[in-house]
Amino acid sequence: MTGVLSRHWRLMLAVNAAVMLGVLVHKLTLPPYIPYIHLLVDYHFGFIKRALIGAIVGLFTAKVPVWLVFALAGTVWLITFALFIQLFRRTFGFDRAQLPLLVFTAGSPFVFKNFLFTLGHFDIYGCLGAIILLLVPASSLAYVLLAAVISAVLVLIHHIHLLMYVPTITAIVVLRYYLARATTPRDVIVGTAMLFGLGVLFLAAQFLGTMPLPEADFVAYLKTRMLDPSRTELLQFAYVWYQPLSKEVQDTWARLPSNLLGVPVYALLILLHLPLWRTLHDLVRALERPRDRHIVIAALGVISLAYFVMFAMVFDYSRWISSWVVCQVLMLHAVKTLPASKQIATIDADDRKTTILGWIVTVIPRIGIIRPF
Repeated sequence: MTGVLSRHWRLMLAVNAAVMLGVLVHKLTLPPYIPYIHLLVDYHFGFIKRALIGAIVGLFTAKVPVWLVFALAGTVWLITFALFIQLFRRTFGFDRAQLPLLVFTAGSPFVFKNFLFTLGHFDIYGCLGAIILLLVPASSLAYVLLAAVISAVLVLIHHIHLLMYVPTITAIVVLRYYLARATTPRDVIVGTAMLFGLGVLFLAAQFLGTMPLPEADFVAYLKTRMLDPSRTELLQFAYVWYQPLSKEVQDTWARLPSNLLGVPVYALLILLHLPLWRTLHDLVRALERPRDRHIVIAALGVISLAYFVMFAMVFDYSRWISSWVVCQVLMLHAVKTLPASKQIATIDADDRKTTILGWIVTVIPRIGIIRPF
């Protein structure tokens, strides 16, 4: 029976690949409303929030086809997935004992499956930036500067990244750079200055990056960038670039009663990943220095607090929950880089209950954007 159970995990990886392909095929049949507009909006009228990707696309083409949404987003997904696999190989290895952890991370419906369903949205860019910072050497102050540049790019892609992935990126920098050496005053000054600068950039994007012309004129300009201007249905969410923070919060709270109905579903889905949470818990407990444990726990708390703030501001709850899980997976890799007092046991590949959880996680195709599934 032990051998039979252990062989299940390789089969789960194959099923995960098939499920991902199915999610991709389904996604290609859906109209890319918001993702397409992101490729059209640029800095033609000055500094505008959520315009960096469109500005970069504009450097290469004056007319944007709809298929570019999927081509660009698919390329980013492939790069992110490949780098994650490389990160997993370097952190944990690919021997049989690590296959369950790979299923509960790369195969989770919260992670790459959901990135496929949200193809074209900006969430995956934060994950990509964090993975890069987990892979590159953290041997000099240039590492902190790189993290600041990546974070600034993320805020320019969408300012909500300040809450979504910048806290995780900051935690990775603290764990990989600041805890690995004797911190100098220069390190503290540079790090503090970078955080302050990101805060200023966020405020500028949030409050100064509004569109400076009437919405009808804005839509007319977007049509000049469309390869097929007749597809006006793809511009129905142009109002997002005019919506103030107060209106976003108002809409979120108006949807709160119906969105809260999904909380038991999210809780169950998170519970299905119990072997993953046990691994993270054990890694934190095994850290050699108490200071490291306290800082990791504080970092996990700050990351979660940032998501609570997001939940009060924007109603895409399924995406936020999924990205929160992604951040926990990223922190799992970051914590593994710290000195440990003992070796942590891997997830038991021969445990029947764990195998059942693995199969359930494997067959769930994705979480969604606003509501579960």
